[in-house]
Amino acid sequence: MTAPASSVTIVEGDLLDQDVEVIVNSWNRNIIPWWLLLPQGVSGAIKKRGGTAPFRELARHGAMPLGTAVLTGAGTLPFRGIIHVVGINMLWRASEQSIRDSVRNALAVATEHGFPSIAFPLIGAGSGGFSPQRAQALMLEELEQQKPPLAVTLVLFKPAR
Repeated sequence: MTAPASSVTIVEGDLLDQDVEVIVNSWNRNIIPWWLLLPQGVSGAIKKRGGTAPFRELARHGAMPLGTAVLTGAGTLPFRGIIHVVGINMLWRASEQSIRDSVRNALAVATEHGFPSIAFPLIGAGSGGFSPQRAQALMLEELEQQKPPLAVTLVLFKPAR
């Protein structure tokens, strides 16, 4: 496995419990309306704890290309925003390219908006079909290449007991 970039912290826990300015949500291409999707994974947790406002805002962006990133408000969550990345295709599968593009574009959005810290889940590791280890390795490689000017937390999901 690749060693993490110096600005990356890897933690086990819940993405929504991180002390950061903005979080990343791996999303679909925005072709299927959010209200038709069954809440699951990070999106389900955001809807449950943060409400539907971020998804209503996201819907206004229309269909999004694979790997792109869009910033929305955080609903009732304690963050300054949520960056939604299109990490999975219409067949609910991630690719190496969609994971790398999602990381790169999320960092660009966070940097553009001046966020000092960001937390990522493992993009593509849930419904995207990638093994958590492979998704983590790809993300760390991309983070090392990008050398982001902000503090990055990579969250390996571990449910609370």
